[in-house]
Amino acid sequence: MSDIMLIRVLKIVMLIGITLILLGVYLHNSRYMEVLGVKGILVSAGCVAIGMALSLPTKMYLTFVLMKRENEHSS
Repeated sequence: MSDIMLIRVLKIVMLIGITLILLGVYLHNSRYMEVLGVKGILVSAGCVAIGMALSLPTKMYLTFVLMKRENEHSS
């Protein structure tokens, strides 16, 4: 897989993670929480947890790939 394709995939995964975090926050602040009770809290917390798991490591790896690419071009 080329670097450009890898960077695109990582950006897509990061955006999915951020979207899941925002979905979890929205669900937690909506009226669905009153109706669903504990299950609603678990769903919103699960969305935030999966979103964090997708977005944070991806950001770190993407930073390393971009720094490596910049060093190769500047040399």
